[in-house]
Amino acid sequence: MTAPVFVVEQVPAGPGPGFVLDGPEGRHAVSVKRLNPGEEVVLTDGRGGWAEGAVEAAEGKDRLVVAVRATGVEAEPEPRVTVVQALPKGDRGELAVETMTETGVDAIVPWQASRCITQWRGERGAKSLAKWRGTAREAGKQSRRVRFPVVEEAMTTKQVVALLASADLGVVLHEDRDAPSLALAVADLPVKGSIVVVVGPEGGVSPEELAAFAGAGAQPYRLGRSVLRTSTAGTAAVAVLLARTGRWS
Repeated sequence: MTAPVFVVEQVPAGPGPGFVLDGPEGRHAVSVKRLNPGEEVVLTDGRGGWAEGAVEAAEGKDRLVVAVRATGVEAEPEPRVTVVQALPKGDRGELAVETMTETGVDAIVPWQASRCITQWRGERGAKSLAKWRGTAREAGKQSRRVRFPVVEEAMTTKQVVALLASADLGVVLHEDRDAPSLALAVADLPVKGSIVVVVGPEGGVSPEELAAFAGAGAQPYRLGRSVLRTSTAGTAAVAVLLARTGRWS
């Protein structure tokens, strides 16, 4: 088993004894994980900074003392993969965020597509965004990442068009018998820069949205013969891209 990951506001500047992990993360380490002296841990700020070390002591119910052995910063990966995720129904949005984070996505953009049943407005929108961000944080820890995906504010179609226009490759996951699409598995991919993948809602991407995205240089692509749900399509696309770009090698 790899060492468990805990989030800190600031990673220790260098090796040394006596670093204290407290608060909710310390409580989880001491009272839930029940870590003992000598066990390995990883500390991260979620932005690429990391520290490896071993437990020196567990004090009370929420203080873990760590002897830090090494520190560093993980470089940002290339190419960067962003998924624009149309808002699914119920808790399937958190499922999509969780599995995309575990797979290795770099950024997630909630998208209020025209055919979305779910609407993010006011307090409900703020709570939903907080849930997505909390899910990304916890999934990042669970999957032993030290650079968690950024979950952006929800975007309109106009804002997504601007995002696609700035990308090195724009992908719209869409399959229609009357509108031929390219296979993502054989698409020409950039070695560096950014890839932006748009995942539509259960009702599909509207013709108007497809036209707007095409104007930004983003073409429709398919994953395979089967049609995936909006909550799983992004994860499948990220897996294809990470494998083909060499980020999984």
